[in-house]
Amino acid sequence: MSEWVAEIGTFVVQTTIVMALIGIGLLLMARTRQDKESELKLTVEPLNDQRRRRGRRLRLTATLPGARKKLLKLFRNEDKKRQKGHKSEQDAALASRVWVLDFHGDLKASQTEHFAQEVSAIIDVAAKDDEVVVRLESAGGLVHAYGLAAAQLDRLRTAGLNTTVCIDKVAASGGYLMACTAQHIKAAPFAVIGSIGVVAQVPNIHRLLKRHDVDVELLTAGKYKRTLTVLGENTEEGKAKFLEDLENTHRLFKRYVAERRPSMDIDTLATGRFGTAAKHCPSAGRQRGYQRSLFGRAHGRSASINRQAGST
Repeated sequence: MSEWVAEIGTFVVQTTIVMALIGIGLLLMARTRQDKESELKLTVEPLNDQRRRRGRRLRLTATLPGARKKLLKLFRNEDKKRQKGHKSEQDAALASRVWVLDFHGDLKASQTEHFAQEVSAIIDVAAKDDEVVVRLESAGGLVHAYGLAAAQLDRLRTAGLNTTVCIDKVAASGGYLMACTAQHIKAAPFAVIGSIGVVAQVPNIHRLLKRHDVDVELLTAGKYKRTLTVLGENTEEGKAKFLEDLENTHRLFKRYVAERRPSMDIDTLATGRFGTAAKHCPSAGRQRGYQRSLFGRAHGRSASINRQAGST
């Protein structure tokens, strides 16, 4: 009798554990789906205020304790004067603004969807004299992914907004595909840019499988449905077709850059090489990074737009 009770108890415990694991799995799946479907929330931060606060904190720290009260009073007077100067909403609306966006690209340009929504928001509210500055960092990735990302920057050009891309570290291959859409490119002297080329590699283990008497059947409909494979035997015809597709993509890349950078010697630079902005890529304009580019605009109106996933 006791053994029977013990078996029933073990069964109940095991069933409870299994049901709990299934419930946790379903909860995680629902949470993931909810996060994907949630609307993007944009956060706008005035960079002028951020810089002013940082400067005031440093000034207070460097001031003797006895003189800090006087300095705080000076800050309050400055704020009152600034509020009076921008009291008229009409004057504030007429003042040009600089909108700052960030794009940190991975292999799949995963940030593109959010970036597109940020661009749409700016196009809706920006005035004709406003400027958009994009802090770009990407070593490239999938062709179709970065083609879509570059199209978002093209929307700013089409909307008539003056656009500047700032490159502090790297904007190569797909990253440069995005950068070339802007009217101006500002790059730090040792930033890596360029690499106008296309690369692809496919491992093939057909001989290894054949050595162990493993056959792989690859069935396709269409002559060039699968030119190169990982498991099957690759033919010279398939390799030639694959190279032809790479060349076609490279020509499309070159034409896209040449249309937006007509002063470039595209045939000389579009060899796949990359280099620093100071030496190999004069097309990047004056060699300066993001901080230096915006340093002279401290008295203008700059706003940084950050993305935050969540419901609004």
